[in-house]
Amino acid sequence: MFTIYAVSDSIGETAEQVARATACQFYDNIKVQRVPYIKSFEDVNEFINKIEDRENTMIISTIVLVDVREFLIQRCIETGIHIMNVLGPCISVASRILNKLPDYKPGAVWEMDSEYYKKIEAMEFAIQYDDSKDHSGIKNADVILVGLSRTSKTPLCMYLANKGIKALNIPIMPEVPVPNELFEVDRKKIIGLTIDPMHLIEIRRHRIDKFSKLSTEIQYANAERVLDELEFADRLMRKLNCKIIDVTKRAIEDTALIIMEHIDYMGLKQY
Repeated sequence: MFTIYAVSDSIGETAEQVARATACQFYDNIKVQRVPYIKSFEDVNEFINKIEDRENTMIISTIVLVDVREFLIQRCIETGIHIMNVLGPCISVASRILNKLPDYKPGAVWEMDSEYYKKIEAMEFAIQYDDSKDHSGIKNADVILVGLSRTSKTPLCMYLANKGIKALNIPIMPEVPVPNELFEVDRKKIIGLTIDPMHLIEIRRHRIDKFSKLSTEIQYANAERVLDELEFADRLMRKLNCKIIDVTKRAIEDTALIIMEHIDYMGLKQY
């Protein structure tokens, strides 16, 4: 099996994301393994010596410490292992443009600064107000997601929270009126999530099959019921005059990007 090692002198999340993005471009069975906290020559030697199939190995490195990074490259050359350092060239180019030496500080992007605490606060906010548990958060939200069950509202809220955005979601059901507070906030904050009916039925049936043996008797995935819900949701969203995003087979990251552009995420970060 071909293996891509995501090696870092910090937690290795950036290296792993690059490694997984690389692996996704191939149909082959590629294993991605994160190797964090490689901070010394000893760590490098221990890691290299554990690799058995060096011909079917690739290393993606985000090591910032120059001496450790260079030693890892040297060891890879000696042992015939292919290596690509991601941060090194980027830091070098930025250093030349800025005419300034970098700090070479591992894990700097993960420091517990004000941005970090903003993310934690946003995550706590998303959990507290998930699925309309409490309407009092509407006036303090940066984003309010409205949509039927299984339109990815909760995962989207958590993803946005990781960007420091306070998001809450309100499920739409014909039998349950939406809170009045929803009509009193800036409409730009409200995002309606819609979905193709057949895709929604498929998702709901899969969920029912997973948790219940009475799949044929539950209205949750009934085609007529789903169409009624979608029609009701469409009328409500038009009444709210909010932006509507079709999430059919759309990745959460893609939907989140559309939302962040709509609410001017970079402008929001300044406050």
